[in-house]
Amino acid sequence: MDLQTRKLNLIAYLIGLQDEKVFKTIEDSIRKFLKMSGQTLKPFAQEDLIQRAEESNVDYFAGNFKTQEQLENESNDW
Repeated sequence: MDLQTRKLNLIAYLIGLQDEKVFKTIEDSIRKFLKMSGQTLKPFAQEDLIQRAEESNVDYFAGNFKTQEQLENESNDW
């Protein structure tokens, strides 16, 4: 499974997550990793967001996307 698919599956998991304790653990782990590695989370500039949206539209109209059903089927194979 490629990295992009794994990211999308993780996002879908986080969206559906209802357990505050589990979410906080994930959140704390990310913060700890970023702190240890010296990285920070920075918001995107408006120009970057627009560029990403335009690239996404090009991909979508070229047929380069997966449906929710396809992602769910892939995640079932984990």
